[in-house]
Amino acid sequence: MIARMSKVEIVGPKDLLQDVVALLQNMRVLQIETESEAAAGKEVGEDRISPFLHDERERVLFERLFLEDLRRRIDDLFTYLPKLPVRTSYIEPRSILSTLFETVDKHIHRAKTLSQQKEAMEHEVKEFGRFASFLVTLDKLFKDTHAPPNLDIIMLTIKDQAAVEHIRKLIAQMTDGKFKLFTVPAERGTLAGMITLEKDLSETVSAALTKEHVPEMKLPPDFEALSLSGKITYLEAQVLALSSRIEAADRDLAALCFRWKPIYQRVQEWIDERVSLLMATASVLQTTMCFYIRGWVPAGDVERLRAQLDATFGMKVVLEEKHVREKDLAKAPVVIMNPPYFRSFEIFGRLLPVPAYSSFDPTPFIGIFFPVFFGMILGDAGYGVLLAVLALVLRRKYAKKRDVADAARVLFAASLYTIIFGVLYGEFFGNLGATLFGMEPIFIERRTSIMPMLLFALSAGVVHIVLGLLLGAITAFRQKVKREGFAKLLNILIILCLVAVFASFFGYIPGLLSRPIIMVILVATPFLLFSGGLLAPLELLKNIGNIISYVRIMAIGLTSVLLAHVANQLAGATGDIVLGVMAAALLHLLNIVLGVFSPTIHALRLHYVEFFSKFAESGGKRFEPMHR
Repeated sequence: MIARMSKVEIVGPKDLLQDVVALLQNMRVLQIETESEAAAGKEVGEDRISPFLHDERERVLFERLFLEDLRRRIDDLFTYLPKLPVRTSYIEPRSILSTLFETVDKHIHRAKTLSQQKEAMEHEVKEFGRFASFLVTLDKLFKDTHAPPNLDIIMLTIKDQAAVEHIRKLIAQMTDGKFKLFTVPAERGTLAGMITLEKDLSETVSAALTKEHVPEMKLPPDFEALSLSGKITYLEAQVLALSSRIEAADRDLAALCFRWKPIYQRVQEWIDERVSLLMATASVLQTTMCFYIRGWVPAGDVERLRAQLDATFGMKVVLEEKHVREKDLAKAPVVIMNPPYFRSFEIFGRLLPVPAYSSFDPTPFIGIFFPVFFGMILGDAGYGVLLAVLALVLRRKYAKKRDVADAARVLFAASLYTIIFGVLYGEFFGNLGATLFGMEPIFIERRTSIMPMLLFALSAGVVHIVLGLLLGAITAFRQKVKREGFAKLLNILIILCLVAVFASFFGYIPGLLSRPIIMVILVATPFLLFSGGLLAPLELLKNIGNIISYVRIMAIGLTSVLLAHVANQLAGATGDIVLGVMAAALLHLLNIVLGVFSPTIHALRLHYVEFFSKFAESGGKRFEPMHR
């Protein structure tokens, strides 16, 4: 439900403003009124009210820009530092801000340089490792064939895999096919390649590759003079040297992190607090001696806030609860506060826009009707027991995940109603309950009583739609839109009269009453046109159509019970106990899965489309209290 909000004004001496704002941020109960400019210019005694930062606006602006720029630089620094646990610093940030503003750029440069060097060395290690594996393979090949290699080696990076065939054809033309091209996948979609060919052809091929913009790996000139095994040793030595330098870079980054990150983290936290304070005080009003904070507090928290202000500041700071005028209702923020049972159903309410403050929270109505509709549709005690067990398991396993835990609680409530309606319908895994222990329907046997179930579903629709129209009428009268409120009440009257007329046709009420009821409809119709306009009859027909759509409760439920009945019949028709049980279990499992999703979707549709359209109004502002 939507909590009642109180409009409050907090007044105190200007020198206590920051302490008061800090307390409000810690309590998180007050949303400051951002449209305070409306009060600026008014006079209180001999003083004139003005925005608190009116005289210091330029200084505050520069302070915010300075702090936000420093925070951005600290964020840049943290992107280069390793993610290591560090100590907590208790240094006073204000005293070292100017120093840190000078040093942070040096630390960014140092950390960025080390990170880039480390990244480049890691790339080289990967490249050397790939080519070393190439050479090891070649060395083993030549040893196996006892053929001394009179070959040269060209190592390169191929950026486009589609270019491999082009390179292969190019080299084949220049060497008459006397070469080998080896490739392995490298990082970022590239290929590491190695070409082996006769030494007298290597310069020509290298020049051609350069012309084709295929980059070679440049190694020292003495590398070319090494034997194949010498090349392998050289690359392995390079990998070891680079690994040692990478470890040194890691140590330097870790040292920088351990030394400075705690200080920068503390400064970052202080900047967030300071900027939050500056933003809060931007909406505070002042006179010569006092400050004024105007905002909204949940009515239940007003006395707690007043008591905390009295305990902290004595009588120096005063909280006064202001009268809420009609025009203030549009500004009042919305706080959704529900009892524990309904709180779980907020998972469905969160899918909707924030309701207007003068409207109704849809959550309690979902909490009441959704499980009922779910149970009416599924309506099998056996399925309900299985779903209840599943809900308890999910709730216990995912207790710390709010959405999953809420969904489990909703499923548990829906499963209880499924058990209740299953008993009323006499269903336990279809007709298995009747077969095993003589379970009989108490209310309706859905499989054969089509018309009674149809009337039952329509009756639920009448109750739901009439309640929605009644809530819509209450909302309209609250907002002083009397004609709309009367139109909704007349809709209710005509719908109930039509229900009574149809009931008389089926003998549920005496037929003598049908004539006066029809007279009531005829008399109410002109008033409906007057209050609702020319489109009022169409709106009435829409409401009647909404009621008829509740027939889906009967239709989907009938599908479920028939599928369960077919599963049991199939089990008996197989002639094999094991096969029959397996077939029935699979069909029942399918029915349960469908029985979770289908009732959920259609029950929610009946709420979102048919029910909420009668009264729910969006456009509310979510309550966002001051906080650090």
